[in-house]
Amino acid sequence: MGRVTSPDDFAAVAIDDASGTDAGSVAAQQVLRRVFGYDSFRGDQRSIVEHVIAGGDALVLMPTGGGKSLCYQVPALVRPGVGVVVSPLIALMQDQVDALSALGVRAGFLNSTQYPDERRMVEAQFVAGELDLLYLAPERLRLESTAQLLDRGKVALFAIDEAHCVSQWGHDFRPDYLGLSMLHERWPDVPRIALTATATEKTRDEIIQRLDLGAARRFVSSFDRPNIQYRIEPKNRPERQLLEFIRTEHPGDAGIVYCLSRNSVEKTAAFLTENGITAVPYHAGLDNRTRAMNQSRFLREDGLVVVATIAFGMGIDKPDVRFVAHLDLPKSVEGYYQETGRAGRDGLPSTAWMVYGLSDVVQQRKLIDASEGDAAHRRRLQLHLDAMLALCETVSCRRTQLLAYFGEPGLPCGNCDTCLSPPQSWDGTVAAQKLLSAVLRLERERGQSFGAGHIVDILLGKKNPKVLQYDHHELKVFGVGTDLRDTEWRGVVRQLLARGLLAVHGDYGVLTLTEASSEVLFGGRQVLLRREPERVAKPARAAKAAKAVAAEMAPTDLPLFEKLREWRAATAKEQGFPAYVVFHDATLRDIAAHKPANLAELGKINGVGENKLAKYGEQVLEVLAEA
Repeated sequence: MGRVTSPDDFAAVAIDDASGTDAGSVAAQQVLRRVFGYDSFRGDQRSIVEHVIAGGDALVLMPTGGGKSLCYQVPALVRPGVGVVVSPLIALMQDQVDALSALGVRAGFLNSTQYPDERRMVEAQFVAGELDLLYLAPERLRLESTAQLLDRGKVALFAIDEAHCVSQWGHDFRPDYLGLSMLHERWPDVPRIALTATATEKTRDEIIQRLDLGAARRFVSSFDRPNIQYRIEPKNRPERQLLEFIRTEHPGDAGIVYCLSRNSVEKTAAFLTENGITAVPYHAGLDNRTRAMNQSRFLREDGLVVVATIAFGMGIDKPDVRFVAHLDLPKSVEGYYQETGRAGRDGLPSTAWMVYGLSDVVQQRKLIDASEGDAAHRRRLQLHLDAMLALCETVSCRRTQLLAYFGEPGLPCGNCDTCLSPPQSWDGTVAAQKLLSAVLRLERERGQSFGAGHIVDILLGKKNPKVLQYDHHELKVFGVGTDLRDTEWRGVVRQLLARGLLAVHGDYGVLTLTEASSEVLFGGRQVLLRREPERVAKPARAAKAAKAVAAEMAPTDLPLFEKLREWRAATAKEQGFPAYVVFHDATLRDIAAHKPANLAELGKINGVGENKLAKYGEQVLEVLAEA
């Protein structure tokens, strides 16, 4: 039987398979209050929880920070048996188990990082029914010994976390997920709940098919994260741009910076550190000990910036990440959405900031050309990139464009860069014709191909050594583009590439025409281009900082809030936990605002469950009394 603290404590809450929906709903509400300290579910959580408690399968799409974990944790505690969670996040399993243990939930994990004795102890606990939740890596389920172990105990449900990993052409495919259809084949009566924060309708269909979830009920929450401000700026000395962004808007804040290559990660982390920003690198090329140490520091220290490849971030539960920055263009909108969603899990104002330029388009096109797989696979990659480029080049609200990609309608948000400083569009037909004509003349008259920089030099009439070497100053297009600046021409190249009116080929990124180029050169097709504002409007740091805390607090409560944060930091350090495992900021704000005088009043605060009340209640009351 699922239970918390002791069999007697939980006997009044746990139900059996035969119990009705009403009993399951009451039990779920009791678990939510007693264990997690919340009075009510959010959004679709209640419907999902009741459906799974009743034995139904479910596919759950919920944005990062939307409370997906409660959707399987509560049913696992209510249904008889142990909830088995399939997760690819081996490096985070210990943190997940620690966080549940702090709530009084009996959790364990089985993965390759454990010694044999540790695994045997967890296995014995599972068989004896002494666990509420068991975390498994998907590759372990391929072992017959694991299946036999699960046969020896009672499984309450299977939760398949990060379910988008089953999508074979998705942004985060994990081959071991393809074998998870065996869960239904071997244990047909055990409900399954597949969860993800990012999936288009096509990806959802693929999840359903590959996991054999044909009868599952779909729960699709809004993809909107209104607390995140989306901003994309022209790339110009990106490390300096990043430094200014952090210094002016997020000094002392925790953040994640994504780079495409390991070399860029190392250089950027070193650059930030040299300039007074506490930063650490994270990528697959680092040894396991260094990666684990840097990840642990990020989770446990305030104000640390981690510079990483996309190998970092999935499953990170740190609620106070105030910004996510991209120094290179993500490969897909799904990847971008998932990565930016790691900011602001606590619902407070946060920033998704990216710099983007011509080099990104060239680089991504080259990666697609060099990718493994057949032509159909490369076409899919191209479609992903085209959608990402459309988001970068849009003149409309970025948030509505992002939501539309996932099939969700939306209104202009008034908070992204294109809403705050609307870019203008201009008739770039003549400029496009000049540029395409230069590429055409080089190809037909000289049999030559060159990169964007050289072609722009020709248009601007620059008699540099390379232009003179090839006699390109004699071309009819030489100097016809002096009406635009170098950066403006690069913007034209970037946008023509984004729209398929120009292509890039080879290791040197040379520009070539496409079938659609002739429509502009000879067919009268109009080309409207985006003109970047001189400088993207930035919210004042003071306004963001004040809104983040004061939105829910009176100024007179701020000193008490800070005292509670100091106590939490010391307590977390002493216990070796991340601070948010003790209490989230939102809970400390409520405590500071309501100033409970005794344990009974403290127990009514959101986020204060029975176990945390017993563990920390007296200490919190002491802090309140001293203040």
